[in-house]
Amino acid sequence: MKKFALTAFASAAILGLAACGDSNDASEDAMADNVEMPAEDAMADAALPEADAGATSDAAVDAAAEPADTTAADAADAAEDAAADAAAAAEAATEAAEEGM
Repeated sequence: MKKFALTAFASAAILGLAACGDSNDASEDAMADNVEMPAEDAMADAALPEADAGATSDAAVDAAAEPADTTAADAADAAEDAAADAAAAAEAATEAAEEGM
C-alpha cells in the first residue's frame, strides 16, 4: 500500500511540474533550444564554398597516374621487420616462461 501511495504521489508531482511549463508562442514548439543555435547564427552570413577549377583539370589525373612513392614500400618493409622482431621477442618470452614452470 505504501508503494502505491508513493507512486501516486510521484505521478502527481510530475504532472504538476509538467503543468507549470507554459508557452503562448507557437514558434517555441517548432524550434528547440540546443547548442547548435549559436553556431547556426554565426554561419548565417558565411559564403557558400565554390568549386576549384584546378581540381578537375587533366593535371590532377596525370599526377594520380604517376607511380607511388617508394618510401611507402620502405615503410611497409620496416613495419614488417618490426612485427617479426616483436613476434620473435614474444616467442622467446613464452619459452622462458615455460622453462620457469
